[in-house]
Amino acid sequence: MIKLKKILKILTFLIVLGIIIMYGINLSVINLGNKYIYKPSKVPNSKIVLVLGARVYSDGTVSPMLADRLDYAIKLYKNTKVTKILVSGDHGKKTYNEVTAMKNYVCSKGVLEKDVFMDHAGFNTYNSLYRVRDVFNVKNLIIATQNYHLKRAIYIARKLDLKAYGVSSDKRIYPKMKYYKAREFLARIKDFCLVNIIKPKPKFLGKTIDITGDGRITSD
Repeated sequence: MIKLKKILKILTFLIVLGIIIMYGINLSVINLGNKYIYKPSKVPNSKIVLVLGARVYSDGTVSPMLADRLDYAIKLYKNTKVTKILVSGDHGKKTYNEVTAMKNYVCSKGVLEKDVFMDHAGFNTYNSLYRVRDVFNVKNLIIATQNYHLKRAIYIARKLDLKAYGVSSDKRIYPKMKYYKAREFLARIKDFCLVNIIKPKPKFLGKTIDITGDGRITSD
């Protein structure tokens, strides 16, 4: 009986310690990310704005959440805060193509096709930012995504030695936001471990692409 009580005490201690560590990691990611979030009019100029992928429908139209990210990128481009837009998303299957849908959207809003670069292997936030650095040879950038996600993206970028700034792309109330925030809590822990401990290479790398050139070289 005494032995069982000791085991329960140890388990309780480990559970509490684990919870404290998880919340501590989340706080660390949020605090660093918050330092570099700006309004579109105040964000420092950069060569590119990175738009992180999100859901695209089967007919090729972008979801409202993704449209808002793209709209903010377009705003930065038209206000000469950036000269290039890099769209990064999942194109791991022929039947699902986030990046082409993203490119089509921004070009339909007046962005020149030559100023849009496509990263077809941005399967997650970590992969996208690693490839920004090692494939597109980017040193500084602006990231456009929703606020709940933006802090983690900036954290990853900064830990990869990228001079990254963020613009929150929230234009409305999104469905399932409680779910997204709960998932983000775990994603922060995962990516904290990736950038600080495991440091894996992305699923794909490849030859260097000149981000100052013509974006049409990255088309399908």
